[in-house]
Amino acid sequence: MLIRLRGPDGMIRINIEKDDTFADLARLLVAQLPPTVDPNTISMSPDPQNSDSKLLKDITRYKLAQIGLSHGDLIFIKYQHQNTINGHTSGAPAATTTLSSTNRLNGKPILPTEDLPVDPIPLTSPTQVIKNPWEVVRQSALDDRLDKQDGKIPRSRDRMCKHGPKGMCDYCMPLDPFNMQYLADKKIKYLSFHSYLRKINSATNKPELGSSFIPPLKEPYFRVKRDCPSGHPQWPEGICTKCQPSAITLQPQTFRMVDHVEFASFELVNSFIDAWRRTGAQRIGYLYGRYAEYTEVPLGIKAIVEAIYEVPQVDEVDGVSLNPWDNESAVNEVARLCGLEQVGVIFTDLLDAGTGDGKVICKRHADSYFLSSLEICFAARLQAQHPKPTKWSDTGRFGSNFVTCIISGDETGQIAISSYQVSNDAVEMVRADLIEPSADPNVMLVREEEEDDGSTSRTRYIPEVFYRKINEYGANVQENAKPSFPAEYLFVTLTHGFPAQPKPLFNTPNFPIENREIMGESQPYRSVAKALDTSNNKEPGSLSDFHLLNFIHGMGVLSKEEEALLCRAATTHDLADTYQVYSMPGFLSLQTIVAETGEITPKDRKRPRKSSEEGRTLSSHSSGAASTNKSLKNSEPLTKRLAAVRLNDQNASTPQFDRAKYEDL
Repeated sequence: MLIRLRGPDGMIRINIEKDDTFADLARLLVAQLPPTVDPNTISMSPDPQNSDSKLLKDITRYKLAQIGLSHGDLIFIKYQHQNTINGHTSGAPAATTTLSSTNRLNGKPILPTEDLPVDPIPLTSPTQVIKNPWEVVRQSALDDRLDKQDGKIPRSRDRMCKHGPKGMCDYCMPLDPFNMQYLADKKIKYLSFHSYLRKINSATNKPELGSSFIPPLKEPYFRVKRDCPSGHPQWPEGICTKCQPSAITLQPQTFRMVDHVEFASFELVNSFIDAWRRTGAQRIGYLYGRYAEYTEVPLGIKAIVEAIYEVPQVDEVDGVSLNPWDNESAVNEVARLCGLEQVGVIFTDLLDAGTGDGKVICKRHADSYFLSSLEICFAARLQAQHPKPTKWSDTGRFGSNFVTCIISGDETGQIAISSYQVSNDAVEMVRADLIEPSADPNVMLVREEEEDDGSTSRTRYIPEVFYRKINEYGANVQENAKPSFPAEYLFVTLTHGFPAQPKPLFNTPNFPIENREIMGESQPYRSVAKALDTSNNKEPGSLSDFHLLNFIHGMGVLSKEEEALLCRAATTHDLADTYQVYSMPGFLSLQTIVAETGEITPKDRKRPRKSSEEGRTLSSHSSGAASTNKSLKNSEPLTKRLAAVRLNDQNASTPQFDRAKYEDL
C-alpha cells in the first residue's frame, strides 16, 4: 500500500506492506529524509496539530495493520536536526531549536545565531531558489520601513461627497500607490519599486482565499538552464524545451528602482566638471551616498550623493578609458565607516560651443538619443555588480539601485545633468551576452550565435527577440528585434536636483582630488598639513573631506578603531570626537610623518623675527627680482635656484629674501 508522510521538508510517499512493522517504515523514511535529521526525534501524528503524536522509536514493534493504516493514508511527521560541525554530525539531537525548512538557505540548515549576508548566495541555476526568502534574506533598513507603510494616498472630501465629516465614499477614499490616474495628474512617469511590488502582490497572492504565499517578484532569466531534469547532455551538446529560454518580448519598463537623485551640494558637481574645463577631456567618477525616502512619489526612493570618487582613467575628448581600480575595496571601506555606499556612476559628455560665453553643444535630445547603446551596456554591467537584496523575490534579489548620471548640454546650451537606470531585461540580456552596442547610438544589436570566425558559440544561446511598437497606422504591432531594435526599450529616466538648504556631509572639500596628476594636481603632504591645521578652532571642518579620509587610509598609519573615530568625527562634526582624534597615538604619528617629510603643520611653522636691519634688507631685495636671483649662492642646488626664479617671475611684487643668508634664523 502507499503511505503519504507530510513533514517540514515536503511530502514523502512510501510503498509498504500491511504486515510490515514501523521499524521497516522507519528505514524507508530515514533514507528519504535530509542527512542532518536525527532519527530519534521523528514523531508521527494523524492530524497536523500533533494532538496525538507518538515517537517513531516507541512504536517500532507494532505492525501497520494493528494501528489501522490503509492504502493512501496521510501521516504528519516532525523531527529535529543534529548539530552540523565541519560537515560531521555530533550525534546529539538539537534540543533547543527545531530547524525546519523555514530556517534553510539553499537546502542547508541555518543556525539562529548565524549572521546571514546582506546579499544572497549567488545562484548557479535559476531553479535553485531560496525557500521562504522572506525569513532568511536581510534587506536594507529603508526597504523594511517602506514595507511597513500602507502607501495609501489620502484624499480630502470632494464636492460629490454626501456624507458627514467622519464618513467615506468612493470620491474621498484613499487611493492605492499605483493608481495610474493619480500618477498622470502628478506627471509621474514610472511607478516606484514598492508601488510596483504592491501592485503585483495584490494580483499574485489572495489572502482571503487561504492560499500559500508566493514571492511576487521574479527576475528575468534568458540563459540556458543548467542541470536539466530531462537527462540529456549539458548545453551545447544537448538542449530541450525545458532548459532553453523562451522568446523575449521587450516592452518599456513601467517602474524604476530609484525615483530621484539628489546631490548634496552644487560645489560637489562643479568640482567634478572643473576637470573638463581645465583639460577639455571627459571625466568619470563613482557616486558615494545613501538611500532615503522620496516623498514626492508614493513609496519613492531617492539616492543622496555625498561624494564623487574619480577612479584611475585615461581621459579623451570623445570618451574615457578606465584603468584597473586597485583600491576599490579600501575606498568602499572608508565609505562604509562614513555610513555611505556606492550609489551610482557619473560621467561628462561635454563639447564647448566655441562662442566664448561658456555654452556647450546639445548632443542629447529627442531627435538624436538620450542614452547610447554603449552606455546602456556599461550601465547594465554595473547594475549587475550591485544587485538589490529583497525578501519578495524567490532568488533573494531583484534589480539594482545603482544609477547612471550624465553631464551634458541641454537645448539652451547650458550644462545639465540627466539620470537613468537600465531595465531589468537589459541587465539580463547583457549578462546572457545577447546584445551588443552599435555605431548608431540609438540602436542596439542582437548578437549572432556564430563567433567572428564562423564557428558556433559554445557560451551563448540566442532566443527569439521581439519588441512591440505603434506603427504608422496607430496599431500596436510586434516586430522582430533581429538584427537591431531601438535602445529606448532598455532604460528608464530619473529625476534629479539639489536641496533647497544644502547640508552636505563633508563641508570642507578643500583637499586635492585623486587621480588628477595629468592635470598637474597631486595630493602632497602639504595639503595634509593644511588639513591638520588646528589654529582658529578649525578642527571639525578641516577633516571633513572624503578625499582626505581616503588619503589617510592609504597611508596605513591609523588603526581600525582610530579610522572609525576619524570618519565619525568628519561626518558628525562633533567637537568632542575631534579632540579625541587629535589625541590618538596614530594621529600623532601621522603629524610626525608629515613633519619628517618636510611638510610641517601651519601651527608649528615659525617665522623669523624681523629687526630694523633685516627689514631694510628685505626692502632692498624687493626692489627687483633680477637682483635677488643674482645674489643666490652658487652652492645652492640647481632645482632650488630655478624654483626661486619661477617664484620671482610670478610674484615680483612680494618681498623676497636670500634663503641661505637667513637660514640660521
